[in-house]
Amino acid sequence: MIFHLSVEADHPCQLAEGLAEIIGGEAFPFPPVGEGSWVALEGDAFGSMIEVYARGTNLHQSEDGAVGLREEPRRHGATHFAIGTTLNTGEVLAITDRYGWTAKYCRRADRFGLIEVWVDDCLMFEVLTEPMQREYLDTITIENYRRMLDEMPARVPVAA
Repeated sequence: MIFHLSVEADHPCQLAEGLAEIIGGEAFPFPPVGEGSWVALEGDAFGSMIEVYARGTNLHQSEDGAVGLREEPRRHGATHFAIGTTLNTGEVLAITDRYGWTAKYCRRADRFGLIEVWVDDCLMFEVLTEPMQREYLDTITIENYRRMLDEMPARVPVAA
């Protein structure tokens, strides 16, 4: 279970508001990490939330816990996430269009569908409608993952 995750964006408030619409929650400022940070709270029993920091914010250790410091921003990274929604594909695409985000329907390995969304042309997240969630949950199991690995051709390790 993931209770929260954090990402960075050029416009944290806008991203938090759009995410809140998609997950059926609400967006709020998130001052613990610094000015301009926002959070999209789902309002579910798990306290699910997505923290959105200003691009260039990095977390560092401190005696009192993690602290956010602004550093040289980078545009691309490996961080992405998938979220579920009760909205249908058309409703999700209407939200992404209104915020100016690039979005399209995709299938992953022809096993499950999702809506791939790009924010600021560098942050990707995936949205799964209820039918897509069923496909995903049927696909992503430990047993199925083992079977997928067994079926994959052997790969040559990459030299360090």
